[in-house]
Amino acid sequence: MNAPQNPHNRSAVRAGLSVEIIQKCDQRTGKRTRGTVLEILTNSAFHPHGIKVRLADGRVGRVVSILSPDTTGKD
Repeated sequence: MNAPQNPHNRSAVRAGLSVEIIQKCDQRTGKRTRGTVLEILTNSAFHPHGIKVRLADGRVGRVVSILSPDTTGKD
């Protein structure tokens, strides 16, 4: 089993990954949104609040967790 990826490191986030983000409007409640990364918006290698991404459906937020690629498959 692989160790969980750190969503604060840009190198762990790439287009096509399934992730959970927190949108700006949901920061107070902590509501998470699932989606697939379309584009990485953060330029720095590390960000303490998570890497900012645009999801395939157009929503923008900071990655709080990277979902395992097998979450939609078996297991």
